[in-house]
Amino acid sequence: MKLHQDPSGVLNTVTGYGAHYVDVNLQRHESSIVVLPDAPVMSWPVCSFETLTPEHFEIVRAYAPEVVVLGTGERLRFPHPRLTAALLAQRIGVEAMDVMAACRTYNILMAEGRRVAAALLIER
Repeated sequence: MKLHQDPSGVLNTVTGYGAHYVDVNLQRHESSIVVLPDAPVMSWPVCSFETLTPEHFEIVRAYAPEVVVLGTGERLRFPHPRLTAALLAQRIGVEAMDVMAACRTYNILMAEGRRVAAALLIER
């Protein structure tokens, strides 16, 4: 799916996505990433849902977002609560959904000015 980019170019916007990629500001990413509105897109060292650890969420926690939109791959899966316990302890919400829904949700929350992070799992 192709999305339209905010012409301001100031904030990171998901501009497209498909089965094995996500475009942020028209730049294609074919491996897992963390996206925040006003920080560089970061590689997220996760290759599959089954290999997620609490340490993978430390990258996100360091930015103290209000909410983390967790894209769990091509289908919705719920992470074990121990994986996101540190986020919840800091009152950071976690919403799990498939990657495509996570991209749309991230764009909406980012456009509303919310402090959101998208942790997007792109499996091969």
